[in-house]
Amino acid sequence: MTRKVFTKLLGLFVLLLVFQTVAMELILRHFVEHTPAETLHRLDREALWSGLLALAVALPLAAWAAGGVTARLQRVVDFARHIAQGDLSARLSPQGGDELSAMEAALNQTAERLDSNFAEIESRRHELATMLDSMQEAVVAVTSEGQVRWSNAVMQRIAGTEIRAGRPLVHSVRDPELLACVRGAIESREVRFGRSNSLAPGRTFEINAAPLPSGGALAVLHDVTRIEAAEKSRREFIANVSHELRTPLTSIQGYVETLIEDPKPRPGTTREFLGIIQKNVSRMSRLTEDLLALAGVESPDYKLAAQPMRASALVQDAIESLGGIVVDSGVELESAGAPDTCVIADADAMNQVFGNLVENAVKYGSSGKRIEVGAKPVAEGIEFWVRDFGPGIASEHLERIFERFYRVDKARSRESGGTGLGLAIVKHIVQVHGGRIWVESELGAGANFHFTLPLAPPVSRPEASQPAKTEA
Repeated sequence: MTRKVFTKLLGLFVLLLVFQTVAMELILRHFVEHTPAETLHRLDREALWSGLLALAVALPLAAWAAGGVTARLQRVVDFARHIAQGDLSARLSPQGGDELSAMEAALNQTAERLDSNFAEIESRRHELATMLDSMQEAVVAVTSEGQVRWSNAVMQRIAGTEIRAGRPLVHSVRDPELLACVRGAIESREVRFGRSNSLAPGRTFEINAAPLPSGGALAVLHDVTRIEAAEKSRREFIANVSHELRTPLTSIQGYVETLIEDPKPRPGTTREFLGIIQKNVSRMSRLTEDLLALAGVESPDYKLAAQPMRASALVQDAIESLGGIVVDSGVELESAGAPDTCVIADADAMNQVFGNLVENAVKYGSSGKRIEVGAKPVAEGIEFWVRDFGPGIASEHLERIFERFYRVDKARSRESGGTGLGLAIVKHIVQVHGGRIWVESELGAGANFHFTLPLAPPVSRPEASQPAKTEA
């Protein structure tokens, strides 16, 4: 660049020198005719030397001027390269007040504006990425060629493998339903819906794939596993309630119709039928009460009147209040001891918990002739238990025994009047207290139901005031 500028300046100087020579020739021609030859030779020599002197002075000046201009232009070129490489912090230092300085100032303003715009775009990109990563839904954007453009953290976790931008989606995700929805949205430019059960084991996702204006598609996956489980539980609950109500209602209807159709029923038969009807009505009443109790403890509005209570007092109250249940069964209800440590508990709710557990032990473990209630301190608080010495529970039933309407022996449970809701009620009450419940059992060795309650916080007592010392 220096050579080009210098050549241009030198050429301009030569043109000016030629123009000066021609002008001098025209001006002095008039004097040549009347001037002696010796004088003309002297003038020629002086003109030649003056031209050479002017050329000797002009060359360094042209080189210096070209170097200064070239250096400033080179800084502009370097500045442009930095900007092109993404270094928007590069700036020029304007020198003087010429046109190049004005151009440098304008370029600096352009760079500052670009830097500000790119910073704002980057901030918005990070904000958008943070928002998408905080979503519960999985999101993945795909180009029109099927390559991953972007994916959020939820999608990365669900896929189980790293989803890299620029790679085909099929290399990271092998779910056919998701791939079909994305491909359909790209090809038809319409929103496609689907459902995936194989993307993650044990989880169900609703897929919504929409085309992007710039080509490609955006797929959003919504986890509906809990919704599906809740809907399944609701259907099973309705079916179980309907079945439990239909059985006694059918029995009542049958015996009532028999009594109505018999014009002269025998007193013994009438009494027997009315007894059966009363038994089924009682069963329906217990079922209704248990359903209301379960709905109450499962409600978000269920509140406890919790207060500090001694574990020993809870065990003793349970034995005293439930002694009447076991009198007619010939089972002995005894205490296995309990500490005086205070726990946070609702007295009425605990009566319901112990009542359901003891009643359950009487129904299914009365052959052991003994039921034990006790408590002991553990790391997470106080552990209570209700133990019977009956036939026990098979291991395959232990994980599901706290489910609603789940029965180990359905025929025996209906004979004893069980509704299948007692243990579910107990579980929810214990969980609301902040504890946990489980069962340990072996066939022939009885069943032991355990649950924990958190400790009550220590009560801070003010220090006894000491009498002030008096000086003698």
